[in-house]
Amino acid sequence: MYNFDIEKPASIAEAVAALGAEDAQALGGGQTLIPTLKARLASPSKLVSLAGVAEMQGITRNGGVLRIGGATTHGKVAADGNYPALSALAAKIGDPAVRNRGTIGGSLANNDPAACYPAAALASGATIVTNSREIPADDFFVGMFETALEEGEIVTAVEFPIPQAANYQKFAQPASRFPLVGVFVAKTDSTVRVAVTGASNNGVFRWTEAEDALSGNFAASAIDGLTVPADDMISDLHGSAAYRAHLIKVMTGRAVTAST
Repeated sequence: MYNFDIEKPASIAEAVAALGAEDAQALGGGQTLIPTLKARLASPSKLVSLAGVAEMQGITRNGGVLRIGGATTHGKVAADGNYPALSALAAKIGDPAVRNRGTIGGSLANNDPAACYPAAALASGATIVTNSREIPADDFFVGMFETALEEGEIVTAVEFPIPQAANYQKFAQPASRFPLVGVFVAKTDSTVRVAVTGASNNGVFRWTEAEDALSGNFAASAIDGLTVPADDMISDLHGSAAYRAHLIKVMTGRAVTAST
C-alpha cells in the first residue's frame, strides 16, 4: 500500500463534489479496489468512501420494481427476498466477509467479466441510476471492465423489474468462487432474456438465439439444437474457450428448468 487521503461524504452531492478532485477514486465495498491498491495496480491520491451515504442504502419495492441503493451490500440483497433469483445470486457471491462489505453499485461499476450482478441486471432489463441520469442495462455494459459511466459519475441505485420467473446458475471456480460461466434467465409475459457472465472476453452478454427459442417454448429442450460459438470465449487454465461455450448451454438449460 501507499499513502492516500480518504474522504467520507454523507450525501450524494458531497460524494460527487469530492470525486471532482484530481486523481480521486470512488470506494464502494473495496472488494476489488483494495486488493488492486495493495498490488500497486492503481494509485489514486484520494479515496471517496460511499459507505456512509444514506441515500445510497437500502432496498424498496414499488409494485413490480425493486430499487436497490448502490451502497447496499450483497448480504442485504441476499436477505431481502423480494426478487428470489436475485437474492439467491447474492447469497453465493464470495464468502460472508465479501458479502458483508461488497456492494451492488461497486460490482456493476467495476463490471468484472466474471461478476454475477451484471448478468442479473442485463437479463432483468434493469436500469442503472446514477447521480445524473438513468442508464438501461443494455447500454450500461460496454466491455470487459468498461461501462457507460463518465468521469465522476457514480451508481446511486439499481432498479430491477421483477419477472414472472427467473433463475441464476453459476458454475463456480472453487478457489475464487467467481463463475467460469454464470447464466441468468428472466421470463416476463412477452419476453425471455438470457445473460451470460464469466465466459466472454467482451464481458457480460445476452444470448439472443436462446432468448428467441425460449420465448416460443420456455423449456430446456427449446435450446437443444443451439450451439454457442467459442470464438470470443475466455480460455485459461480453468477452462478452454470450447468448454466455456459448452457450459453456457448447460447452465442455460439448468436455469430454465429451475425457474419453471
